[in-house]
Amino acid sequence: MARLDAAGERLNAALEALENAVLPLAEAHATVARQASDIVRLTQEREQLLARVAELEDETRALAGLTEDAETRIDGAISEIRTALGH
Repeated sequence: MARLDAAGERLNAALEALENAVLPLAEAHATVARQASDIVRLTQEREQLLARVAELEDETRALAGLTEDAETRIDGAISEIRTALGH
């Protein structure tokens, strides 16, 4: 009976050691799963931001064209006014 009790104690000790080894692995697995989810979310957000930056760049180019056109027209109007005033 003593041998059976000793074997039972060794089994319990081995099971406890196994649980102690598995718990950190389970926690690490959960952390990796959360991080993978974060990576997916951040990748999607990055793509959305890149698309918005491209839109803003297009708007900036369009506004630059309008600004240049307005500048040309104003310069022309000032020139005409100066000519009309005899300067």
